[in-house]
Amino acid sequence: MAASMRVVRALGEPRLAAILSPIRLLSPITIVPVRTKKRAYRLPYKREKSTIEELMHKAKAAGMVAPQENLARTINVACTADIADPYVPPEGDARLSTLSKEGLMQRKDLLKQKAASQLAIRKVKNFDEEFSTKTFPEKAQGIFIEAHRCLTQFDRHKLHSLVTERCYPMMVRGNRYRTIRWSFEESIEPPRVVHVRCPEMISKGNLYGQVTVRVHSKQILMIYDRFGRVECGSEEPRDVLEYLVFEAHLVNPYAEWRLHGKIVPSWAPAKDPIVKTVMLPSPKLEPGQELEDVAIEKQEVAAKQWYK
Repeated sequence: MAASMRVVRALGEPRLAAILSPIRLLSPITIVPVRTKKRAYRLPYKREKSTIEELMHKAKAAGMVAPQENLARTINVACTADIADPYVPPEGDARLSTLSKEGLMQRKDLLKQKAASQLAIRKVKNFDEEFSTKTFPEKAQGIFIEAHRCLTQFDRHKLHSLVTERCYPMMVRGNRYRTIRWSFEESIEPPRVVHVRCPEMISKGNLYGQVTVRVHSKQILMIYDRFGRVECGSEEPRDVLEYLVFEAHLVNPYAEWRLHGKIVPSWAPAKDPIVKTVMLPSPKLEPGQELEDVAIEKQEVAAKQWYK
């Protein structure tokens, strides 16, 4: 009762009577629809995978011409790109006596590998009648010596005739600002053929002969940088055991035997590190100040790993 009295006082009797009028309560309620901005409904886009021909057709229709990609890679048929079936030198070669147990086991393994080499030697003799495993090691050693002499004298024209296109960049890379002094002193053991293979390339019958020659000798090597400082090597002759691979294109009647690569066994000792010449940081000078007036403290250069 008290609440209804408060409503009457707040609204007043005329207003309350107008609200509670039966005519107002019985009048229908009209709803006027209001139209908002019409938005277009788009279907969800499903991306379809187009083929290369369809993409090229769309590009041509749009006036864009895609450049033709040449995926072909040039090759050189004068030599192979790698060493086929490389020879695996026995561990401890030139250090074990043939009378010891390990030495006899090595001789046994070599006899097993000679079976495949004999078949390859027959193929080589079908194209090169003068080939012989007795005379070829001396010829191969002469090619090896002459190639390194041309390398020290930078005679690149003659070097191309002594090494293959695969071996040439491996020999001359990084020697532009260096001076090389190399000499062949003597042979500790006579060179001999240890491995022969005849791989094919591109087509059947296109044969290449690869002969691995074992060379055990004494050599002197000195490499100087562009400042005239010794990077590696010494003036004393060292014992060097190398497995040299020589290759010839047997199908070509004018082909010659050339140095193709070198096999480095996994058990070979690590090479001596190359001593690099670096520039030490100098102190900053003020305008009008001389280097003699500044006390230069000896700075130790931190060790840095070099990669070639």
